[in-house]
Amino acid sequence: MGLLLLTLRAGSLAAQTVLKIVRVPTNTPPSDTLFVAGSFNAWNPRNTAYSLTKSTDGTYQITLPDSLGAIEYKFTRGSWKTVEVGADKQQLANRKADLRQKGEITHEVLTWNAARPSGPQKHTTTPQVRVVDESFRIPQLERNRRVLVYLPADYAKRSNQRYPVLYMHDGQNVFDDATSFSGEWGVDEILDHLRATGQDPTGSIVVAIDSDEQHRADEYIPWYNAELKAGGQGGQYVDFLAQTLKPYIDAHYRTRPDAPYTGIAGSSLGGLISVYAALKYPLIFGRVGAFSPAFWACNDSLQAFAKTHPAAATTRFYFVCGLKESETMLPLMTAWRDELQTGGVLAVNLSFHAPADGQHREWFWRREFTDAYAFLFDKMAPVKNKARKQK
Repeated sequence: MGLLLLTLRAGSLAAQTVLKIVRVPTNTPPSDTLFVAGSFNAWNPRNTAYSLTKSTDGTYQITLPDSLGAIEYKFTRGSWKTVEVGADKQQLANRKADLRQKGEITHEVLTWNAARPSGPQKHTTTPQVRVVDESFRIPQLERNRRVLVYLPADYAKRSNQRYPVLYMHDGQNVFDDATSFSGEWGVDEILDHLRATGQDPTGSIVVAIDSDEQHRADEYIPWYNAELKAGGQGGQYVDFLAQTLKPYIDAHYRTRPDAPYTGIAGSSLGGLISVYAALKYPLIFGRVGAFSPAFWACNDSLQAFAKTHPAAATTRFYFVCGLKESETMLPLMTAWRDELQTGGVLAVNLSFHAPADGQHREWFWRREFTDAYAFLFDKMAPVKNKARKQK
């Protein structure tokens, strides 16, 4: 927990759990609404169903049902740009609580992300990353989105070389710490390192599509979730990837367009929508990286969909999550591995990992990316170097 003052008081609140903030930074705008975002609401930083009530004494609180069980969460002022951070203005580990213990859990918010020093932040992208379009049109959803592309360092020199392509969600977190809302994956540095050390002489193209806070859950959940009050646009989002973005990338870059060389990957809801994409378009997306996939958001509907839209036997799936990320994470991920194998996916094409220290955070997904990439695209077995183990 580190940053918080945390106490649990049972008694009159025995039938419920209250999250209470007893102190906020003095620069918190009085008119701002505070929210709790967590594993129970797809990490939506502005979900009105999870706004806190402000009391006359300056405290904030929200009552949550014990049916949510063990949760991870953070407080925001309605955006990841205004999420709580530590006294050193660094990102915080997720808060954790088991709501089945019931009672009142009290917290202090030390400072908000917006309180960081003003001015431009240092970008961490390598020269191989460039903008495809700051406002790429998504006709299926009538909105626009920034799209980035990573090209191998010698792409321009090897004019006859064609490359596999990996499509990644939450693009602002893929390459650049300055644009990330919770830390970057460092995919550009990882691929540069693999190439420099001879582990991946050819390389790959990576296409990263930004998400936005307003539509992320809608686009990454294929069916509407009444409890979350979100979802239902995942089908159109995947149609955009398959019918609009991929044809554009194939036309403008030297890709290997067939399914064995086309991957899709993401974390949490991004892992969920990646699996869905492989079910809906098995002849397009033949490689899937599912990092801490949030199957809980629509598991029953996705299972029913898989019955009529089975994955191709040759599709490769790389599953990874922390051993104790949440109560449902590992059981559901295990069930999906078994479901896919029962549905015809070859066992050799299913890679499954649950490290004991894994967390629902970018440092963990960054650490695991090298192994996922190597498995999905037949790259040389990765070297477990120090840089990869850093959190």
